[in-house]
Amino acid sequence: MQKYREILQKYLPETAVEEVYRSIVQYKIHLRITKNRSTKLGDYRPAQKNQPHRISINHNLNTYAFLITLIHEIAHLIVFENFNPRVRPHGKEWKYCFREIMEPYLGLEIFPYEIQIALKNYLKNPSASSNANLTLARVLKKYDPKDNEGIFIEELPEKSQFKIHNGKTFERLEQRRKRIKCLCLDNKKLYLFDPLTKVYPISAVSTS
Repeated sequence: MQKYREILQKYLPETAVEEVYRSIVQYKIHLRITKNRSTKLGDYRPAQKNQPHRISINHNLNTYAFLITLIHEIAHLIVFENFNPRVRPHGKEWKYCFREIMEPYLGLEIFPYEIQIALKNYLKNPSASSNANLTLARVLKKYDPKDNEGIFIEELPEKSQFKIHNGKTFERLEQRRKRIKCLCLDNKKLYLFDPLTKVYPISAVSTS
């Protein structure tokens, strides 16, 4: 089991390792570290037949985001074991479980002050993903490994052009309520981007 602890130390804040390790043992979780997935940070699959509870977390999350995402998925596990499986995935049962599991970590001096404050506010009404709460997401992004080329799409002025990870080229348009509308210059279709999507500027088009 020492090997398991050593793996956790690579992805978690040091002061959280033992608490997380106890949860993994208690709930018999098979934890898998996966490649980056653009559509989700983590995933939970319930135990069935000879398979244990399975949780997967993206490998490229910083240690604080990794911990919050892992607790998010453990909350799904507890909901599965204690409530009707047909309850809403992020309904009141999940919100309750997530708060109950997460709050003890706030007392372990794990998080930097700015994350601690943002996380406390997020726990008042947690959502389907920490990325859905822009205040918490912005603070967590500060602790990502630095990328000298990429910037957040919300930092670009309107009419700026940029590329994304797959090489497609876009023009940034107006800000919607929670998303930023962009025109794909390759196929002329409109897309909505999360404001904290990492993009790579290529030019700025004058509006004069």
